[in-house]
Amino acid sequence: MRGGTKLGHIGGSIKMLPQERGSLDQAPSTVNARPFIVTNRSVLAIAVPMTLAYLTTPLLGIVDTAVVGQLGDAALLGGLAAGALVFDVVFTSFNFLRSGTTGLVAQAFGRGDELEEQAVFWRAVLIAVVAGIVAAALAPLVAIAGQWFMGAEPRVSEAMGVYICIRLLAAPFSLINYAILGYVLGRGEGGLGLMLQLVLNGINIALCILLGLKLGWGVAGVAWATVTGEFVAMLLGLAIIGRRFWAAPRLPRHRVLDLPAFLRMLSLNRDIMIRSFSLLAAFALFTRQGAQFGTVMLAANAVLMNLFLVAGYFLDGFATAAEQLAGRAVGARAATQFRQAVRLTLFWGLGLAGAATLILLLAGADLVALITTSEDVRAVADIYLPWAAFTALSGVLAFQMDGVFIGATWSRDMRNMMLLSFLVFSAALLTLAPAFGNHGLWAALHVFLLVRGFSLLAILRLRVRTAF
Repeated sequence: MRGGTKLGHIGGSIKMLPQERGSLDQAPSTVNARPFIVTNRSVLAIAVPMTLAYLTTPLLGIVDTAVVGQLGDAALLGGLAAGALVFDVVFTSFNFLRSGTTGLVAQAFGRGDELEEQAVFWRAVLIAVVAGIVAAALAPLVAIAGQWFMGAEPRVSEAMGVYICIRLLAAPFSLINYAILGYVLGRGEGGLGLMLQLVLNGINIALCILLGLKLGWGVAGVAWATVTGEFVAMLLGLAIIGRRFWAAPRLPRHRVLDLPAFLRMLSLNRDIMIRSFSLLAAFALFTRQGAQFGTVMLAANAVLMNLFLVAGYFLDGFATAAEQLAGRAVGARAATQFRQAVRLTLFWGLGLAGAATLILLLAGADLVALITTSEDVRAVADIYLPWAAFTALSGVLAFQMDGVFIGATWSRDMRNMMLLSFLVFSAALLTLAPAFGNHGLWAALHVFLLVRGFSLLAILRLRVRTAF
Protein backbone atom coordinates (compact mmCIF):
# COMPACT_ATOMS: atom_id res chain seq x y z
CA MET A 1 0.00 0.00 0.00
CA ARG A 2 2.89 2.36 0.64
CA GLY A 3 3.84 2.12 -3.02
CA GLY A 4 0.59 3.77 -4.10
CA THR A 5 0.32 6.73 -6.46
CA LYS A 6 1.47 10.01 -4.97
CA LEU A 7 -1.27 12.62 -5.08
CA GLY A 8 1.08 15.49 -4.40
CA HIS A 9 3.45 16.51 -1.63
CA ILE A 10 3.27 19.89 0.02
CA GLY A 11 6.76 21.09 0.83
CA GLY A 12 8.06 23.74 3.17
CA SER A 13 6.65 25.29 6.29
CA ILE A 14 3.10 26.46 6.74
CA LYS A 15 2.57 30.04 5.56
CA MET A 16 -0.61 31.56 6.88
CA LEU A 17 -2.70 33.51 4.41
CA PRO A 18 -5.19 36.15 5.57
CA GLN A 19 -8.15 34.00 4.56
CA GLU A 20 -6.71 31.15 6.65
CA ARG A 21 -7.04 33.26 9.77
CA GLY A 22 -10.83 33.26 9.67
CA SER A 23 -13.00 32.65 12.63
CA LEU A 24 -12.49 29.27 14.22
CA ASP A 25 -13.79 28.08 17.53
CA GLN A 26 -10.33 26.92 18.45
CA ALA A 27 -7.61 28.61 20.50
CA PRO A 28 -6.72 32.13 19.38
CA SER A 29 -3.03 31.57 18.67
CA THR A 30 -0.99 29.24 16.47
CA VAL A 31 2.35 30.79 17.35
CA ASN A 32 3.79 27.38 18.33
CA ALA A 33 2.20 25.48 15.42
CA ARG A 34 4.39 22.65 14.12
CA PRO A 35 4.91 22.77 10.33
CA PHE A 36 3.74 19.57 8.67
CA ILE A 37 2.84 18.10 5.31
CA VAL A 38 0.13 15.63 4.34
CA THR A 39 1.29 12.77 2.11
CA ASN A 40 0.37 9.17 1.42
CA ARG A 41 2.99 8.19 3.98
CA SER A 42 1.52 10.39 6.73
CA VAL A 43 -1.97 9.04 6.03
CA LEU A 44 -0.83 5.42 6.08
CA ALA A 45 1.30 5.93 9.20
CA ILE A 46 -1.94 6.50 11.11
CA ALA A 47 -4.40 4.45 9.08
CA VAL A 48 -2.53 1.14 8.79
CA PRO A 49 -1.89 0.49 12.51
CA MET A 50 -5.35 1.76 13.44
CA THR A 51 -7.01 -0.38 10.78
CA LEU A 52 -5.29 -3.39 12.35
CA ALA A 53 -6.32 -2.16 15.80
CA TYR A 54 -9.94 -1.63 14.85
CA LEU A 55 -10.12 -5.02 13.16
CA THR A 56 -9.56 -6.65 16.53
CA THR A 57 -12.97 -5.31 17.61
CA PRO A 58 -15.11 -7.09 14.98
CA LEU A 59 -12.77 -10.07 15.36
CA LEU A 60 -13.78 -10.06 19.00
CA GLY A 61 -17.43 -9.87 17.93
CA ILE A 62 -16.92 -12.83 15.61
CA VAL A 63 -15.23 -14.83 18.37
CA ASP A 64 -18.02 -13.97 20.82
CA THR A 65 -20.63 -15.03 18.28
CA ALA A 66 -18.67 -18.15 17.32
CA VAL A 67 -18.25 -19.25 20.95
CA VAL A 68 -21.98 -19.01 21.60
CA GLY A 69 -22.73 -20.31 18.10
CA GLN A 70 -20.86 -23.54 18.85
CA LEU A 71 -23.55 -24.31 21.40
CA GLY A 72 -25.94 -24.75 18.46
CA ASP A 73 -28.76 -22.78 20.12
CA ALA A 74 -30.22 -19.98 17.98
CA ALA A 75 -31.90 -18.44 21.04
CA LEU A 76 -28.55 -17.95 22.81
CA LEU A 77 -27.03 -16.50 19.64
CA GLY A 78 -29.95 -14.12 19.28
CA GLY A 79 -29.67 -13.16 22.95
CA LEU A 80 -25.99 -12.34 22.54
CA ALA A 81 -26.73 -10.24 19.44
CA ALA A 82 -29.53 -8.36 21.20
CA GLY A 83 -27.43 -7.85 24.33
CA ALA A 84 -24.47 -6.56 22.32
CA LEU A 85 -26.82 -4.15 20.56
CA VAL A 86 -28.15 -2.73 23.84
CA PHE A 87 -24.57 -2.44 25.11
CA ASP A 88 -23.61 -0.57 21.94
CA VAL A 89 -26.57 1.79 22.31
CA VAL A 90 -25.31 2.74 25.77
CA PHE A 91 -21.58 2.88 25.08
CA THR A 92 -21.54 4.25 21.55
CA SER A 93 -23.65 7.12 22.84
CA PHE A 94 -20.54 7.95 24.88
CA ASN A 95 -18.19 7.56 21.92
CA PHE A 96 -17.72 11.34 22.05
CA LEU A 97 -15.13 10.60 24.74
CA ARG A 98 -13.00 9.06 22.01
CA SER A 99 -13.85 11.13 18.95
CA GLY A 100 -14.29 14.47 20.71
CA THR A 101 -11.00 14.01 22.55
CA THR A 102 -9.26 13.13 19.29
CA GLY A 103 -10.43 16.31 17.57
CA LEU A 104 -9.56 18.63 20.46
CA VAL A 105 -6.16 17.03 21.12
CA ALA A 106 -5.33 17.08 17.38
CA GLN A 107 -6.08 20.80 17.21
CA ALA A 108 -4.04 21.51 20.36
CA PHE A 109 -1.23 19.43 18.85
CA GLY A 110 -1.44 21.46 15.64
CA ARG A 111 -1.14 24.68 17.65
CA GLY A 112 1.77 23.30 19.70
CA ASP A 113 -0.16 23.70 22.97
CA GLU A 114 1.11 20.81 25.18
CA LEU A 115 -0.74 21.94 28.29
CA GLU A 116 -4.07 21.98 26.47
CA GLU A 117 -3.44 18.42 25.24
CA GLN A 118 -3.11 17.32 28.86
CA ALA A 119 -6.13 19.38 29.96
CA VAL A 120 -8.36 17.88 27.25
CA PHE A 121 -7.37 14.36 28.34
CA TRP A 122 -8.12 14.90 32.02
CA ARG A 123 -11.45 16.58 31.26
CA ALA A 124 -12.41 13.51 29.24
CA VAL A 125 -11.32 11.18 32.07
CA LEU A 126 -13.44 13.11 34.60
CA ILE A 127 -16.50 12.75 32.37
CA ALA A 128 -15.71 9.05 31.81
CA VAL A 129 -15.51 8.25 35.52
CA VAL A 130 -18.83 9.90 36.37
CA ALA A 131 -20.69 8.51 33.35
CA GLY A 132 -19.21 5.03 33.81
CA ILE A 133 -20.25 4.72 37.44
CA VAL A 134 -23.79 5.85 36.59
CA ALA A 135 -24.03 3.37 33.67
CA ALA A 136 -22.81 0.46 35.82
CA ALA A 137 -25.32 1.31 38.57
CA LEU A 138 -28.19 1.39 36.07
CA ALA A 139 -27.33 -2.02 34.53
CA PRO A 140 -30.49 -3.83 35.75
CA LEU A 141 -32.74 -1.06 34.42
CA VAL A 142 -30.88 -1.03 31.10
CA ALA A 143 -31.38 -4.79 30.80
CA ILE A 144 -35.13 -4.50 31.45
CA ALA A 145 -35.46 -1.65 28.94
CA GLY A 146 -33.53 -3.64 26.35
CA GLN A 147 -35.70 -6.70 26.80
CA TRP A 148 -38.82 -4.60 26.43
CA PHE A 149 -37.55 -2.89 23.29
CA MET A 150 -36.46 -6.07 21.53
CA GLY A 151 -39.68 -7.95 22.33
CA ALA A 152 -37.96 -11.27 21.59
CA GLU A 153 -38.91 -14.72 22.86
CA PRO A 154 -38.26 -15.49 26.59
CA ARG A 155 -35.03 -17.49 26.14
CA VAL A 156 -33.52 -14.76 23.98
CA SER A 157 -34.48 -12.14 26.58
CA GLU A 158 -32.96 -14.18 29.40
CA ALA A 159 -29.60 -14.53 27.65
CA MET A 160 -29.65 -10.84 26.77
CA GLY A 161 -30.25 -9.81 30.38
CA VAL A 162 -27.32 -11.88 31.67
CA TYR A 163 -24.97 -10.39 29.11
CA ILE A 164 -25.98 -6.77 29.75
CA CYS A 165 -25.83 -6.91 33.57
CA ILE A 166 -22.32 -8.36 33.61
CA ARG A 167 -20.82 -6.37 30.76
CA LEU A 168 -22.00 -2.98 32.05
CA LEU A 169 -19.81 -3.53 35.11
CA ALA A 170 -16.95 -2.56 32.79
CA ALA A 171 -18.51 0.83 32.06
CA PRO A 172 -15.99 3.02 33.95
CA PHE A 173 -13.05 1.11 32.46
CA SER A 174 -14.46 1.23 28.93
CA LEU A 175 -15.13 4.96 28.97
CA ILE A 176 -11.70 5.78 30.38
CA ASN A 177 -10.25 3.66 27.56
CA TYR A 178 -12.18 5.86 25.11
CA ALA A 179 -10.46 8.93 26.55
CA ILE A 180 -7.05 7.24 26.42
CA LEU A 181 -7.48 6.20 22.79
CA GLY A 182 -8.80 9.65 21.87
CA TYR A 183 -5.69 11.31 23.30
CA VAL A 184 -3.34 8.87 21.56
CA LEU A 185 -5.04 9.25 18.18
CA GLY A 186 -5.22 13.03 18.51
CA ARG A 187 -1.43 13.03 18.55
CA GLY A 188 -1.30 10.70 15.54
CA GLU A 189 0.30 7.84 17.50
CA GLY A 190 -1.24 4.97 15.57
CA GLY A 191 1.34 2.44 16.78
CA LEU A 192 0.54 3.07 20.45
CA GLY A 193 -3.17 2.93 19.68
CA LEU A 194 -2.64 -0.43 18.00
CA MET A 195 -0.77 -1.80 20.99
CA LEU A 196 -3.47 -0.73 23.45
CA GLN A 197 -6.24 -2.22 21.32
CA LEU A 198 -4.32 -5.48 20.90
CA VAL A 199 -3.98 -5.77 24.66
CA LEU A 200 -7.65 -5.00 25.27
CA ASN A 201 -9.13 -7.27 22.63
CA GLY A 202 -6.41 -9.94 22.86
CA ILE A 203 -7.16 -10.55 26.55
CA ASN A 204 -10.87 -10.39 25.76
CA ILE A 205 -10.66 -13.00 22.98
CA ALA A 206 -8.48 -15.38 25.00
CA LEU A 207 -10.76 -15.23 28.05
CA CYS A 208 -13.86 -15.47 25.86
CA ILE A 209 -12.69 -18.83 24.52
CA LEU A 210 -11.54 -20.00 27.96
CA LEU A 211 -14.57 -18.90 29.99
CA GLY A 212 -17.31 -19.11 27.39
CA LEU A 213 -16.34 -22.33 25.62
CA LYS A 214 -13.77 -24.33 27.60
CA LEU A 215 -15.34 -23.74 31.01
CA GLY A 216 -18.87 -23.70 29.60
CA TRP A 217 -19.96 -20.34 31.00
CA GLY A 218 -21.59 -19.40 27.69
CA VAL A 219 -22.96 -15.87 27.41
CA ALA A 220 -21.83 -15.00 30.96
CA GLY A 221 -18.26 -16.04 30.15
CA VAL A 222 -18.23 -13.81 27.07
CA ALA A 223 -19.34 -10.85 29.22
CA TRP A 224 -16.79 -11.45 32.01
CA ALA A 225 -14.02 -11.66 29.41
CA THR A 226 -14.92 -8.14 28.29
CA VAL A 227 -14.87 -6.75 31.84
CA THR A 228 -11.37 -8.16 32.43
CA GLY A 229 -9.95 -6.96 29.12
CA GLU A 230 -11.23 -3.41 29.60
CA PHE A 231 -9.78 -3.20 33.13
CA VAL A 232 -6.29 -4.38 32.16
CA ALA A 233 -6.15 -2.09 29.10
CA MET A 234 -7.22 0.89 31.23
CA LEU A 235 -4.39 0.30 33.73
CA LEU A 236 -1.82 0.03 30.95
CA GLY A 237 -3.04 3.14 29.11
CA LEU A 238 -3.09 5.28 32.26
CA ALA A 239 0.41 4.10 33.17
CA ILE A 240 1.81 5.08 29.75
CA ILE A 241 0.13 8.47 29.58
CA GLY A 242 0.77 9.24 33.25
CA ARG A 243 4.49 8.60 32.78
CA ARG A 244 4.51 10.95 29.78
CA PHE A 245 2.72 13.72 31.68
CA TRP A 246 5.10 13.33 34.61
CA ALA A 247 7.99 14.32 32.34
CA ALA A 248 6.03 17.13 30.63
CA PRO A 249 5.43 20.70 31.85
CA ARG A 250 3.24 20.67 34.96
CA LEU A 251 -0.45 21.29 34.24
CA PRO A 252 -2.15 23.76 36.62
CA ARG A 253 -5.25 22.20 38.15
CA HIS A 254 -7.39 25.22 37.37
CA ARG A 255 -6.76 24.75 33.65
CA VAL A 256 -8.39 21.31 33.67
CA LEU A 257 -11.50 22.84 35.24
CA ASP A 258 -11.46 25.95 33.04
CA LEU A 259 -15.18 26.66 32.59
CA PRO A 260 -15.22 27.97 28.97
CA ALA A 261 -13.06 25.04 27.82
CA PHE A 262 -15.24 22.56 29.72
CA LEU A 263 -18.41 24.08 28.23
CA ARG A 264 -16.95 23.89 24.74
CA MET A 265 -16.05 20.24 25.28
CA LEU A 266 -19.51 19.48 26.64
CA SER A 267 -21.14 21.24 23.67
CA LEU A 268 -18.99 19.26 21.25
CA ASN A 269 -19.68 16.05 23.14
CA ARG A 270 -23.42 16.74 23.19
CA ASP A 271 -23.57 16.99 19.41
CA ILE A 272 -21.43 13.87 18.92
CA MET A 273 -23.55 12.01 21.48
CA ILE A 274 -26.73 12.88 19.59
CA ARG A 275 -25.05 11.78 16.37
CA SER A 276 -23.87 8.51 17.91
CA PHE A 277 -27.22 7.77 19.51
CA SER A 278 -28.96 8.36 16.18
CA LEU A 279 -26.54 5.96 14.52
CA LEU A 280 -27.20 3.29 17.11
CA ALA A 281 -30.93 3.93 16.94
CA ALA A 282 -30.78 3.09 13.23
CA PHE A 283 -28.96 -0.17 13.97
CA ALA A 284 -31.40 -0.91 16.79
CA LEU A 285 -34.34 -0.51 14.42
CA PHE A 286 -32.55 -2.74 11.92
CA THR A 287 -32.04 -5.47 14.53
CA ARG A 288 -35.56 -5.13 15.93
CA GLN A 289 -37.09 -5.47 12.49
CA GLY A 290 -34.98 -8.57 11.91
CA ALA A 291 -36.32 -10.00 15.18
CA GLN A 292 -39.87 -9.59 13.87
CA PHE A 293 -38.94 -11.91 10.98
CA GLY A 294 -38.16 -14.71 13.46
CA THR A 295 -35.32 -16.01 15.63
CA VAL A 296 -33.42 -17.61 12.74
CA MET A 297 -33.54 -14.39 10.71
CA LEU A 298 -32.39 -12.42 13.76
CA ALA A 299 -29.42 -14.75 14.19
CA ALA A 300 -28.56 -14.66 10.46
CA ASN A 301 -28.61 -10.86 10.41
CA ALA A 302 -26.40 -10.84 13.53
CA VAL A 303 -23.83 -12.96 11.70
CA LEU A 304 -23.95 -10.70 8.63
CA MET A 305 -23.70 -7.55 10.75
CA ASN A 306 -20.39 -8.88 12.04
CA LEU A 307 -19.19 -8.98 8.43
CA PHE A 308 -20.42 -5.41 7.97
CA LEU A 309 -18.46 -4.40 11.05
CA VAL A 310 -15.33 -6.04 9.65
CA ALA A 311 -15.66 -3.90 6.51
CA GLY A 312 -16.50 -0.82 8.60
CA TYR A 313 -13.49 -1.18 10.85
CA PHE A 314 -11.26 -1.49 7.79
CA LEU A 315 -12.53 1.93 6.75
CA ASP A 316 -12.28 3.36 10.26
CA GLY A 317 -8.49 3.38 10.03
CA PHE A 318 -8.61 5.97 7.25
CA ALA A 319 -11.39 7.86 9.01
CA THR A 320 -9.07 8.10 12.01
CA ALA A 321 -6.31 9.44 9.78
CA ALA A 322 -8.80 12.04 8.54
CA GLU A 323 -9.63 12.99 12.15
CA GLN A 324 -6.03 13.58 13.16
CA LEU A 325 -4.82 15.28 9.99
CA ALA A 326 -7.92 17.44 9.52
CA GLY A 327 -7.90 18.42 13.19
CA ARG A 328 -4.21 19.23 13.12
CA ALA A 329 -4.70 21.35 9.99
CA VAL A 330 -7.57 23.26 11.62
CA GLY A 331 -5.45 23.82 14.73
CA ALA A 332 -2.60 25.17 12.58
CA ARG A 333 -5.09 26.99 10.32
CA ALA A 334 -3.61 25.40 7.22
CA ALA A 335 -6.26 25.14 4.49
CA THR A 336 -4.02 23.45 1.92
CA GLN A 337 -3.08 20.64 4.29
CA PHE A 338 -6.73 20.23 5.23
CA ARG A 339 -7.83 19.73 1.61
CA GLN A 340 -4.98 17.31 0.98
CA ALA A 341 -5.99 15.27 4.03
CA VAL A 342 -9.56 15.01 2.71
CA ARG A 343 -8.40 13.93 -0.76
CA LEU A 344 -5.89 11.32 0.34
CA THR A 345 -8.02 9.68 3.03
CA LEU A 346 -10.93 9.39 0.59
CA PHE A 347 -8.66 7.94 -2.12
CA TRP A 348 -7.33 5.23 0.17
CA GLY A 349 -10.74 4.59 1.71
CA LEU A 350 -12.36 3.94 -1.67
CA GLY A 351 -9.62 1.53 -2.64
CA LEU A 352 -9.93 -0.40 0.60
CA ALA A 353 -13.74 -0.45 0.39
CA GLY A 354 -13.58 -2.06 -3.03
CA ALA A 355 -11.15 -4.68 -1.78
CA ALA A 356 -13.26 -5.44 1.30
CA THR A 357 -16.39 -5.88 -0.83
CA LEU A 358 -14.60 -8.30 -3.16
CA ILE A 359 -13.24 -10.35 -0.27
CA LEU A 360 -16.63 -10.65 1.40
CA LEU A 361 -18.29 -11.69 -1.87
CA LEU A 362 -15.70 -14.40 -2.43
CA ALA A 363 -15.13 -15.65 1.12
CA GLY A 364 -18.23 -14.53 3.00
CA ALA A 365 -19.96 -17.92 2.90
CA ASP A 366 -16.92 -19.55 4.49
CA LEU A 367 -16.89 -16.91 7.23
CA VAL A 368 -20.57 -17.52 7.93
CA ALA A 369 -19.91 -21.26 8.24
CA LEU A 370 -17.04 -20.51 10.61
CA ILE A 371 -19.18 -18.33 12.85
CA THR A 372 -22.18 -20.63 13.36
CA THR A 373 -22.85 -24.36 13.24
CA SER A 374 -26.61 -23.89 12.79
CA GLU A 375 -27.56 -25.05 9.29
CA ASP A 376 -30.72 -22.94 9.32
CA VAL A 377 -28.80 -19.78 10.20
CA ARG A 378 -26.13 -20.52 7.58
CA ALA A 379 -28.70 -21.04 4.84
CA VAL A 380 -30.50 -17.78 5.56
CA ALA A 381 -27.28 -15.77 5.97
CA ASP A 382 -25.97 -16.96 2.59
CA ILE A 383 -29.06 -15.56 0.87
CA TYR A 384 -28.45 -12.03 2.16
CA LEU A 385 -24.64 -12.10 2.06
CA PRO A 386 -24.29 -9.77 -1.00
CA TRP A 387 -26.17 -7.03 0.86
CA ALA A 388 -23.62 -7.18 3.69
CA ALA A 389 -20.67 -7.32 1.28
CA PHE A 390 -21.57 -4.07 -0.49
CA THR A 391 -21.95 -2.06 2.72
CA ALA A 392 -18.24 -1.18 2.47
CA LEU A 393 -18.73 0.71 -0.79
CA SER A 394 -21.99 2.37 0.22
CA GLY A 395 -20.54 3.42 3.59
CA VAL A 396 -17.01 4.56 2.72
CA LEU A 397 -17.92 8.21 2.21
CA ALA A 398 -19.90 8.29 5.46
CA PHE A 399 -16.94 6.93 7.43
CA GLN A 400 -14.45 9.31 5.84
CA MET A 401 -16.64 12.42 6.17
CA ASP A 402 -17.29 11.57 9.82
CA GLY A 403 -13.54 11.57 10.38
CA VAL A 404 -13.09 14.96 8.72
CA PHE A 405 -15.92 16.61 10.64
CA ILE A 406 -14.86 15.08 13.97
CA GLY A 407 -11.28 16.26 13.55
CA ALA A 408 -12.41 19.75 12.58
CA THR A 409 -14.90 19.68 15.50
CA TRP A 410 -17.74 20.68 13.17
CA SER A 411 -20.03 18.66 15.37
CA ARG A 412 -23.22 20.60 14.71
CA ASP A 413 -23.12 19.85 10.98
CA MET A 414 -22.38 16.19 11.66
CA ARG A 415 -25.25 15.98 14.13
CA ASN A 416 -27.74 17.61 11.76
CA MET A 417 -26.81 15.42 8.80
CA MET A 418 -27.06 12.30 10.96
CA LEU A 419 -30.56 13.28 12.06
CA LEU A 420 -31.53 13.85 8.43
CA SER A 421 -30.09 10.46 7.47
CA PHE A 422 -31.97 8.76 10.29
CA LEU A 423 -35.26 10.23 9.10
CA VAL A 424 -34.59 9.04 5.54
CA PHE A 425 -33.62 5.59 6.87
CA SER A 426 -36.81 5.34 8.92
CA ALA A 427 -38.90 6.20 5.86
CA ALA A 428 -37.02 3.65 3.77
CA LEU A 429 -37.45 1.01 6.47
CA LEU A 430 -41.20 1.58 6.73
CA THR A 431 -41.50 1.43 2.94
CA LEU A 432 -39.11 -1.33 1.91
CA ALA A 433 -39.21 -3.87 4.75
CA PRO A 434 -42.96 -4.59 4.51
CA ALA A 435 -42.74 -4.86 0.73
CA PHE A 436 -39.52 -6.87 0.34
CA GLY A 437 -38.93 -8.47 3.73
CA ASN A 438 -35.30 -8.86 4.81
CA HIS A 439 -34.09 -7.71 1.38
CA GLY A 440 -35.90 -4.42 1.99
CA LEU A 441 -34.38 -4.19 5.46
CA TRP A 442 -30.84 -4.39 4.06
CA ALA A 443 -31.71 -1.99 1.22
CA ALA A 444 -32.82 0.58 3.82
CA LEU A 445 -29.45 0.22 5.58
CA HIS A 446 -27.66 1.05 2.31
CA VAL A 447 -29.86 4.13 1.85
CA PHE A 448 -28.89 5.24 5.35
CA LEU A 449 -25.16 4.92 4.65
CA LEU A 450 -25.34 6.74 1.31
CA VAL A 451 -27.36 9.67 2.66
CA ARG A 452 -24.92 10.08 5.56
CA GLY A 453 -21.92 10.36 3.28
CA PHE A 454 -23.31 12.56 0.53
CA SER A 455 -25.10 14.97 2.87
CA LEU A 456 -21.83 15.76 4.66
CA LEU A 457 -19.95 16.04 1.38
CA ALA A 458 -22.52 18.54 0.12
CA ILE A 459 -21.81 21.01 2.93
CA LEU A 460 -18.05 20.40 3.21
CA ARG A 461 -17.05 23.01 0.60
CA LEU A 462 -19.10 25.74 2.26
CA ARG A 463 -17.72 24.83 5.70
CA VAL A 464 -14.12 24.98 4.46
CA ARG A 465 -14.67 28.48 3.02
CA THR A 466 -15.99 29.83 6.29
CA ALA A 467 -13.42 28.06 8.49
CA PHE A 468 -10.29 29.05 6.61
